[in-house]
Amino acid sequence: MSVDEKIEQVCDGLDMLHEDNSIPRNIREGALNVKETLMKDSDPLDVRVSSATSRLDELANDPNIPLHGRTLIWNIMSRLEELA
Repeated sequence: MSVDEKIEQVCDGLDMLHEDNSIPRNIREGALNVKETLMKDSDPLDVRVSSATSRLDELANDPNIPLHGRTLIWNIMSRLEELA
């Protein structure tokens, strides 16, 4: 699987997170910001992955996130680790 396909999978997961109305708004907006970070081709891939992983870790540790949202974030993070 190519790097672009993996990034596309990660972005699909972030879209799912963003569109889930049972997840607090700040976390949904954070998912959108992470997607924008990953799509910024002007930055090197390792910098984008590192920034995205760091932000997702913050979102996963939010006390208001439901369990299914946290699980989705962890799955997205494991996909990102494959790119690092």
